[in-house]
Amino acid sequence: MKSVLLCSKRSNFTSLLFQHFYFLLIILSFSTFTAKADDGATGSIKGKVTTADGQPAIGITVALKNTTYGALTDADGRYAIGKIKPGSYTIRVSAVGLAPEEQSVTVASGSTQTLDFMLKENASLLKEVAITGAKSRYKADVPSNSIRLNEPLLEAPQNIQVITSQTLSDQQVISMSDGVTRNVSGATRLEHWGDLCTRVNMRGSRAAAFRNGMNVTSNWGPLSEDMSFVDRIEFVKGPAGFMMSNGEPSGIYNVVTKKPTGRDFNGEATMTMGSYDLYRATLDLDGKATKSGSLSYRLNLMDQTKNSFRNYEFNDRFSIAPVLTWKVDDKTSLTFEYTYQHAKLSNLGSYYVFATQGYAIKPRDFTITEPGIAPTYIKDNSAFIYLNHQIDEHWKLTGQLGYFNYQQQGSSAWVNSVKANGDLIRSVSIWDASNVMKFGQVFLNGDVQTGVVRHRILGGLDLGNKQYIADWGQGGAIDSDAKPFNINNPVYNQPALGLPVFDRSKPLAQRGAGNLSSQSYTGVYGQDELGFFDNVLRVTIAGRYTYVKEINYLAGRNQKKFTPRFGVSVNIDRMTSVYGLYDQSFVPQSALIRDGSLPKPITGNNLEAGIKRDWFDGSWSTTLSAYRILKNNTLTADPDNKGSEGFVIDVGQTKTQGIEFDTRGQIFSGLSLVANYAYTDSKISKTGGAANLPATAVVGAKVPGYAKHNINASLTYTIQNGPLKNSGIYAGATYQGDRTTWTWNASSGQLQLPDYYKFDGGLFWGKDHIKISANVYNLLDKYLYSGAAYATYYYWQAEAGRNYRLGISYRF
Repeated sequence: MKSVLLCSKRSNFTSLLFQHFYFLLIILSFSTFTAKADDGATGSIKGKVTTADGQPAIGITVALKNTTYGALTDADGRYAIGKIKPGSYTIRVSAVGLAPEEQSVTVASGSTQTLDFMLKENASLLKEVAITGAKSRYKADVPSNSIRLNEPLLEAPQNIQVITSQTLSDQQVISMSDGVTRNVSGATRLEHWGDLCTRVNMRGSRAAAFRNGMNVTSNWGPLSEDMSFVDRIEFVKGPAGFMMSNGEPSGIYNVVTKKPTGRDFNGEATMTMGSYDLYRATLDLDGKATKSGSLSYRLNLMDQTKNSFRNYEFNDRFSIAPVLTWKVDDKTSLTFEYTYQHAKLSNLGSYYVFATQGYAIKPRDFTITEPGIAPTYIKDNSAFIYLNHQIDEHWKLTGQLGYFNYQQQGSSAWVNSVKANGDLIRSVSIWDASNVMKFGQVFLNGDVQTGVVRHRILGGLDLGNKQYIADWGQGGAIDSDAKPFNINNPVYNQPALGLPVFDRSKPLAQRGAGNLSSQSYTGVYGQDELGFFDNVLRVTIAGRYTYVKEINYLAGRNQKKFTPRFGVSVNIDRMTSVYGLYDQSFVPQSALIRDGSLPKPITGNNLEAGIKRDWFDGSWSTTLSAYRILKNNTLTADPDNKGSEGFVIDVGQTKTQGIEFDTRGQIFSGLSLVANYAYTDSKISKTGGAANLPATAVVGAKVPGYAKHNINASLTYTIQNGPLKNSGIYAGATYQGDRTTWTWNASSGQLQLPDYYKFDGGLFWGKDHIKISANVYNLLDKYLYSGAAYATYYYWQAEAGRNYRLGISYRF
């Protein structure tokens, strides 16, 4: 069971929507080209914007005063404004926290003017912005360098959503599993292993987990990242060929860690306390290690103790994350990063309740776990080296190495039987594991002009090796038929057969030899985004070749595949773009079929169209997209599994289609909003060849792990003036309608999950360098849960009732 819960015709409505999107794309493209053709002789301006310390000024506005001409700087601080009518103008470069600069420029027909800017940092204003928030604190204009796309999000032909550090801070999110998904349309979390790892589903299947552009997805991993060392989280919807490594057709989420900013010494200290004995402290230090700034550092520390609304559960952690950047010269930098996370967790699997009658028949704080079970310990080490070299104004080379070493010693719990009278036979088995991953990547970004065509070029090589080994072979029942555990009359500390004692005298490599999963891969990617009509129309032509060698449970094989990618994006004006995309995916699967064979790799494709717009000079944005994803060789649990068996079967092909809407940013002065809606329809379109498919796994059946309707909203209002300046209120809401369970039901007629409603709220006060925040979650104190039917019974995980967090932060 543990390995399974790893981390029809198209509807007329969706078909019609796709037709309208593509028709709109064609009409808008034609009208844009017609308008541009009538412009007559024009000129253009390009250049680079840097800060006082020579760093690229990213995502700031470059505009011609008193006109509609303008652009945002990209990840390298570069900008380009085209199709400008000849004449004299004043060009202004500005952003909150940077002193604006202006220059006069004369644009001539058929010529390109180059204007570079160096902005002077206003340190006091920057600190004020850090406390009170800037207009774009909930909105990012460009992706991180680890996404590799050297262009603004508005111009990318794909739905990419960025959760900023300010969003995470205002919501008091403390780990990747702690409500992050509410900030992205259609994303949900499957809670199976609590805070051990974060399994995110979107667009009908699991989203691959990335860290700084490296694919760290594994069966039970990575360990959920603590937010103390996280700068932002980027969600890429659909296959992401430009990330080079294997990725799910549903998309990826990329956790970007904090790096040195190159500024003078600054930092933040926070203390948080909350319900269930939550006590947490963090420290973030950032500064220059040398007077010249050639060496800069970032250090993040965290310590936390946390219990649960259920007895005998805890989640104690600490983390250390130092980063050092060496600026070799004006064109080259090296960054060294190390992160250590240590976790002490209660028994994995202790979150569940089991019953034959249905879901939520016991109080939400009910537990079946035993207090005497030894904790699970996890030591998670990761190290990165990044090389950035600006070859010239057109070409940039990036290389990076990554190493992950995850060691786990503990146990997991499940049940051997569940009876109608409430009797359970509980079991506890060892779960020691080692997860080692190594990565090497190099990619080249180019931005060149050939005649009237602009080329944004991306080429890269991606190498990776992953090895997971686990010992699940020891343990057994702790209750007996003569003395079971009864959920209606629970007795703790007296299991009939006692708690198991595990023999760890042999090394894990020997104990877990039969449970080895190993994968080595090589990915080569090439992309050219061709820009026409001064980059108003952008056409992407790309492809990825992937070669994979894998060993799963002693069976091995090699696989290879080429996957193409095509995209088109058109700017209707400088604040609006429409796009279309076709991309494919290829993902080998780490699992085992009962006959000893390996499952076929996931193959799939995504067809997508959308429209993006920035509003009110870029202070907030909206994205509307429609998509259809076909995914082949979808796996589910073998219904004949017994006890700890984890065999799988091939369900066949699934088709997922839907609509997604996201908006984020500052609506007006003081009012910031993150809101989204997703309609998702994911069903089996073709069945696989397995003879023992679950009775409900038929053509047209819903795929587990999503909600048909998913709505989220988070609203923050900050008072701008008066004695309560920098104080405010926070409100959040989540609704999931028509939820599916975690797995396919073994038979029809079993109970479905009810709709999900959750409301949060909070108050905050800020003055100078201090901010105090008080948030309350699950305001209505609803009994919230998720789960599934399994064999002849149901199991579920409850969420906490009404609970609070009080946080105090000090910036310096």
